[in-house]
Amino acid sequence: MRSGMHTANSQHGFTLVELLTVITLMAIVLGIGIPSFRSFILGQRVKTAAFAFVSSATEARSEAIKRNADVSLLAASGGWSKGWTIVSGSTVLSRQDAYDGVVFTPSASMTTQLVYQSSGRLPSGLTPPIQVQIGDENSSNHTRCISFDLSGLPSSHMGTCP
Repeated sequence: MRSGMHTANSQHGFTLVELLTVITLMAIVLGIGIPSFRSFILGQRVKTAAFAFVSSATEARSEAIKRNADVSLLAASGGWSKGWTIVSGSTVLSRQDAYDGVVFTPSASMTTQLVYQSSGRLPSGLTPPIQVQIGDENSSNHTRCISFDLSGLPSSHMGTCP
């Protein structure tokens, strides 16, 4: 017999038992993996929103120093969770859209805006702590706290704000 020719008894494909075994194993892996992946996605969403907020605050501070003028970080109507805008006078410098499923909880001293003076510092009338807690709207498992020091520099850390 020549090589490459098939005999009448050769099999092609999978048996029913093999197919059911693979489907069962896939169902188990997906059942374990999907909840963990959902938690991972929620944590990354909060982390991304916190990074964007810190970046915007840093940009606003830098623009205030560069322009030698006050620059404001303004919450969108509806609060920080709906997005924010960086404004110098009547000029919009940048805008950030809302992050779905993310909740911002600011301290009392920065409910709707944060103004950087031309020195890059925050106004002296703000009562510490100047913080924003960012979290997942469905649980408290994923939270980050953004704190501002007296010079106006933001910093982010995992966990709730004190």
